Amino acid sequence: MTLEQLRVFIAVAECEHVTRAAGVLNLTQSATSAAIAALEERHDVKLFDRIGRRIALTAAGRAFLIEAKGVLARAGTAEQTLADLAGLRTGELTLAASQTVGSYWLPGRIIRFHHRYPGVKVTLKIGNTDAVAAITRDGEVDIGFVEGEVTDPALAVTRVDEDELVIVASPAHRVVLDRFDLPSLTATPWVARETGSGTRAAFEAAVAAVGVDTARRRILELPSNEAIRTAVEAGAGLAVLSRLVAGPSIAAGTLIAAPIALPHRNFYRLRHKERYESKAARAFVGMIDEVGTG
Repeated sequence: MTLEQLRVFIAVAECEHVTRAAGVLNLTQSATSAAIAALEERHDVKLFDRIGRRIALTAAGRAFLIEAKGVLARAGTAEQTLADLAGLRTGELTLAASQTVGSYWLPGRIIRFHHRYPGVKVTLKIGNTDAVAAITRDGEVDIGFVEGEVTDPALAVTRVDEDELVIVASPAHRVVLDRFDLPSLTATPWVARETGSGTRAAFEAAVAAVGVDTARRRILELPSNEAIRTAVEAGAGLAVLSRLVAGPSIAAGTLIAAPIALPHRNFYRLRHKERYESKAARAFVGMIDEVGTG
């Protein structure tokens, strides 16, 4: 069993499709299929069920996936330990962030880090708050950044900044924002992120703060801040967005903001309490603390 076979197995398991996994890995379909076949034949176990054009993990495959990810995480830690011996001339730093943090707050800080340590490869994964917390806990990334509350006992959670929230609408809904009474706010559709995202949690808190009946409002759920912003600009209803996301549209006049201040929310850094912290990770954290908020 090789690390490359484990990487192929994990990719196929996550894609549930050999051809798509081959594309992700930049391998041929035949090489990808051969790696899976070699694992199954060598250990006389069936890892996948073939269902039409797709595949699905068997019970044995699901159990093996957990171990395979653990082995790759430990191999990555060993490799990073060796890279640390070379200082920060080489190495890798893997980050994960929820959408608002990853798309608007973090990129400038990554660029600053790259200018300071050009030999360190930085990879960023984007997901919602729950997903980022999970892969940080599982050791798939060095550091996670989220805008939602995280209470996982395995993770060290540190506040790094705060975010301003605004209720926005298209100019077509200006009368609702100008009136800003509960009947109008409850009757107008709302657009929100999916459950599990930090922005959705902030949305729930914000509408409750202005007294909107959460049981009666109509919600269109969309999977990204950008999709919400575009839908609201098109007149889909009201939304709660970060000022980082909505600011350019407010300045351009395609969105208008409600004349009310909402409670700010925090951005947090996540790190596994017991996993090895690489020199690159320590340097990135130090640079963020040095830059400060804003």
